[in-house]
Amino acid sequence: MDHLTLGVFSPSVLLDVATTTGRLAAAGLTVTDVAVPSSPAQFQALARGAYDAVFTSPDNALAYRFLPSNPLGELLDVEVVAGVDRGLGLVLAGRAGFDATERVRGRRLGVDVPNSGFAFVGYALLEELGVHRDDVDVVALGSTPKRAAALNAGDCELSVLNAGNELVARSGGAVLLADVTMLGPYLGTVLARMRQAPGADAVDRLSGVLAETAAAIRTGELSGQAGESAARLLRLGPADAAEHVAVLSDPDRGLVDDATVPASSLETLVELRRRFLPVAELDGLTQRFDEMVRSAVLVG
Repeated sequence: MDHLTLGVFSPSVLLDVATTTGRLAAAGLTVTDVAVPSSPAQFQALARGAYDAVFTSPDNALAYRFLPSNPLGELLDVEVVAGVDRGLGLVLAGRAGFDATERVRGRRLGVDVPNSGFAFVGYALLEELGVHRDDVDVVALGSTPKRAAALNAGDCELSVLNAGNELVARSGGAVLLADVTMLGPYLGTVLARMRQAPGADAVDRLSGVLAETAAAIRTGELSGQAGESAARLLRLGPADAAEHVAVLSDPDRGLVDDATVPASSLETLVELRRRFLPVAELDGLTQRFDEMVRSAVLVG
């Protein structure tokens, strides 16, 4: 039995279902998922070998693979092994009673770190609502569960949430203002590793199990198990747990059931960076995805 340690931002229903249904064990795997406080901390730990792989935004992978201005200030030989989900309900959420038509100058937008993929989504969705990035104060609050808690506690008025955290926030009174599907093809989570790190075969087996489990959730075969997992991991009531399962099965927002990474979704990420943090290294980057993404899963 091979053991993997996986750095994650939020509890994963997909990983939990793969575990509780015995699919991981059947592939000779055990997996421990470790909550990370932020994306810089996640990649710092991945680089030093504390994690065998991570669930992360593909924008993070792009930044740490190609952009020297990333928060760690160094390039890492990151390999994207598989696509995992298309955002899992990624939305711009507002604190209870928030109205985007009101004066927003000085309101606080809670993000992981200001120059990260989800932050760029937040800025773009604000613009869809007619609000400019400069009209809000951007505050770094760390991982998605931390931001959901901060939103409900009043430590920010806006944040970008997903993976059931948007439903947790909504149950506390938050309002969901705009959805990432407004921005074009999108990929929310990938499975990534350091290219030369040991354990490549085990990570490949994990990728296969995740894709098979995702397919079974999307077809309804494992929808009951997914609902139970969502209720337990995310502390959702029955209606919200069922809504999260519906998101998991959604072809535009949910799980990736064949591990593929569409080039069009990565192009969306590059375009968001061009809009909000243009740097010279972005030139020609859309022709270099194959340097980061495994060729077997890169499509388009």
